[in-house]
Amino acid sequence: MKTALVTAIGSFSADIVIKNLKNNGIRVIGCDIYPAEWIADAKSTDSFYQVPYATQESSYVSQMLSICDGEKVDAIIVLTDVEADVWNRHREELIAHSITLCLSGEETMLLCRDKRKMSSFLLEKGLGNPIETVNLLDADIEAIPYPAVVKPYNGRSSQGLHYVSSIEEMKSLLTFCEAEEFVVQPFYKGSIITVDVVRQETTGECAVICRKELLRTGNGAGTSVLVFSNDTLEAICREIAEALNINGCVNFEFIEGEDGIYRMLECNPRFSGGVEFSCLAGYDCVTNHIRCFTGEKIEPFQGITSMYVARKYEEYITKIVEKEGE
Repeated sequence: MKTALVTAIGSFSADIVIKNLKNNGIRVIGCDIYPAEWIADAKSTDSFYQVPYATQESSYVSQMLSICDGEKVDAIIVLTDVEADVWNRHREELIAHSITLCLSGEETMLLCRDKRKMSSFLLEKGLGNPIETVNLLDADIEAIPYPAVVKPYNGRSSQGLHYVSSIEEMKSLLTFCEAEEFVVQPFYKGSIITVDVVRQETTGECAVICRKELLRTGNGAGTSVLVFSNDTLEAICREIAEALNINGCVNFEFIEGEDGIYRMLECNPRFSGGVEFSCLAGYDCVTNHIRCFTGEKIEPFQGITSMYVARKYEEYITKIVEKEGE
């Protein structure tokens, strides 16, 4: 791989993805919906392009393919769910342009991006002790134990998530939300556990790095975490990754309840916002993700160093604005 295009480089995972790609001698093309002067990591790339929203699917795909052709891109690395959904529908175009899509296979992506199907799949396989997930449209709101959690069935980054404390609040919510687009789950008190999983489909080799999120942003990104080892949870994640036929780096989310039981929430089939925490703890998720798509074997997992890690924000001057007339 000589040149990779990284999407959404204003996102949390972009910095470590760009750095580790460049450490491997890979030329990095970055893109985002915002202009370069708004994005600190735009200057870290070899070339940067502002592109349409992925929801403007036709324009987005057309412009991205044009960029790939002009920059001789070998592979696309997708950092957001909405873009992953789009490229999962446009695999044939990428193949026609000789571009590798660094995501798991089509069926795996469809399963991971649908909380209803994922919950049913895990229950059927007896894996992960998944959170009970019901279509809101089919739910008996009189019988739901409150508090409850309502979220889009294919949501991302906690967007559209609602905590509902009573049947009265549920009735109010139903007056303005499209019930067929949402699922309802019981609310469990506890800690969010995010697990970065790197699995190579061809060899079955699998690395698992767990962290407890101590502080989080409003959209669910950890800012202070404890990276830790847990043989039981790691074994569960390996079994789930194999059953899903994961290829590359994904992240699983669990609730560790006050009863000490892990219950799986979802699989986000792309880098987590906190993937750099796992890299710092001793496993290079980025390099090994790439190896899953280049035919190289990933590094065997030798464990990690347990550690607390805190993230900070840092300011960068991206452009000097000259005074008028100068």
